Amino acid sequence: MALLTRIRGPRDLDPLTPGQITALAEEIRSFLVDAVSKTGGHLGPNLGVVELTIALHRVFDSPKDRILFDTGHQSYVHKLLTGRQDFSDLRVKGGLSGYPSRAESDHDVIENSHASTVLGYADGLAKANEIQGRKDHHVVAVIGDGALTGGMAWEALNNIAEAQDRPLIIVVNDNERSYSPTIGGMANHLATLRTTQGYERFLSWGKDALQRTPVVGQSLFETLHGAKKGLKDFIAPQGMFEDLGLKYIGPIDGHDEQAVESALKRAKGFGGPVIVHCLTQKGRGYRAAEQNEEDRFHAVGVIHPDTGLPVKTSGQDWTSVFGEEMVALGRERQDLVAITAAMLHPVGLAPFAKAFPERTFDVGIAEQHAAVSAAGLATGGLHPVVAVYATFLNRAFDQVLMDVALHKCGVTFVLDRAGVTGTDGASHNGMWDMSILQVVPGLRLAAPRDADQLRAQLREAVAVSDAPTVVRYSKGTVGPAIPALGRVGAMDVLRESPEPALGGVRADVLLVSVGAMAATCLEAADLLAAQGISSTVVDPRWVKPVDPALPALAAEHRVVVTVEDNGRVGGVGATIAQALRDAGVDVPLRDFGIPQEFLDHASRAEILEQIGLTGPAIAERVASVVAKQNLAGAAVDA
Repeated sequence: MALLTRIRGPRDLDPLTPGQITALAEEIRSFLVDAVSKTGGHLGPNLGVVELTIALHRVFDSPKDRILFDTGHQSYVHKLLTGRQDFSDLRVKGGLSGYPSRAESDHDVIENSHASTVLGYADGLAKANEIQGRKDHHVVAVIGDGALTGGMAWEALNNIAEAQDRPLIIVVNDNERSYSPTIGGMANHLATLRTTQGYERFLSWGKDALQRTPVVGQSLFETLHGAKKGLKDFIAPQGMFEDLGLKYIGPIDGHDEQAVESALKRAKGFGGPVIVHCLTQKGRGYRAAEQNEEDRFHAVGVIHPDTGLPVKTSGQDWTSVFGEEMVALGRERQDLVAITAAMLHPVGLAPFAKAFPERTFDVGIAEQHAAVSAAGLATGGLHPVVAVYATFLNRAFDQVLMDVALHKCGVTFVLDRAGVTGTDGASHNGMWDMSILQVVPGLRLAAPRDADQLRAQLREAVAVSDAPTVVRYSKGTVGPAIPALGRVGAMDVLRESPEPALGGVRADVLLVSVGAMAATCLEAADLLAAQGISSTVVDPRWVKPVDPALPALAAEHRVVVTVEDNGRVGGVGATIAQALRDAGVDVPLRDFGIPQEFLDHASRAEILEQIGLTGPAIAERVASVVAKQNLAGAAVDA
């Protein structure tokens, strides 16, 4: 690592010779394989952008020039070149974030890690430079071909193309993949794009000369312009970017640093918006990644660096349980179809796609379209299952509300990685869905506590044909099955308490456990029992709407406690509190959930400990509430 350790900032790249740059790229790849294999992270995408990132930092002067990364998972090389070479705690509490982080460096700008947004940021920053007279500042947006399948990217391009003299460089990192291979017309189009700056200069000169020619000038130019399009498309097709008014350079071999550097320098000199199209190979230089057809090691856990194999295997995870049940349902129901937004493997739909390819639709990174297309499929007599990460459903809220719910479409949304996800940081925690979906009329929301309930509630969800349904579950390994001891209404009773005498109290505490928090609630109940505090634990199973039997059950307890892996504001606890008020049940309620703030990256267990969503923390606070009630009761008796 003789060269890499000498790079403390981007300007340390300037004196390097081409041979040294090649050697540096090899060192960076070796570093990434060694470091990320120990911590886990986004390995494949970063192996694919080594030369591209070196070239970006040699041509542009960050942080004066703003280098923006869409999604940000491909920013590890950028971190290495901007003085952050301690990857020992990558994605670990207190260590480097797996995405750009403004708290880490002035070189980092966008932290959101939701795809297709970078061009909007770039448009705004370029306008800000123009208004404030910063003519020597450049804006560079790096976006993958997968992110170009998102509608927001094209909304931004439409605005960027409006100002032909506003400098902005768009670098398309084209590896034919987002997670898995990129699909759709955009992906096909990128494979054929070509043009040259010289040709554009010739056309501009020809336009000026011909339009000065009396009578026939404009007509002749229009004729030649039409011929030019045909000629250039024959020689080097470029299509829609030109039609948008954007200059285009490429395709460039993204692993030829000198070629990328040359293209970026030309783009920098255009003085307007320009696209630099770089062809890269995800996982480049690491044989195990290159041979992985599923996702080229897009994201890995801890692996053996020599083989790429996991260091340890875990039990069955939530995603695979969903995937297996989808295949079983697909065999039973010919009307069942699956939709994914460029995440076929991560959300567990690959087995369904293999079994029923004609009933599987990957719409690209386009969650809004996924929801509206699902409404159309439902209107056409099918039952779509839309599987996305919980945090990404936020992007399709209007479509869930106004296209699916308003039309009473039978669409099931399956939300993977709901609740605290941990190591990917604030933008990946799925802590919003049970709050924002509470406002959707008619929508029904299930939160299964274990694998058996996931299978059962998925079946219940797809049986609904006149309203949207949602099934949400956590990231990672499914815990052991938690059996129900009985039912009250449609709620599973997980810990029983005696039937109350007429007008009496069944138990001190009613613990309402939501989804994967069941084991935590049972632990809290055991700790309370050791202090002489009795409790009933129930799992509502379907948390929206509130079970009609819940208010009456709450009235038989001295305190109601809700525990959810979701934001507290507007969540299940808040909704249950409203239901109790509406029913005239005047029982104190304490809601435990995720504080409404952006949580720094750490493991799921660390975050749950930090925010007090553990059995001991809940038991301690509930015991304090019960003790206060006891004191108040004693004062009244006295």
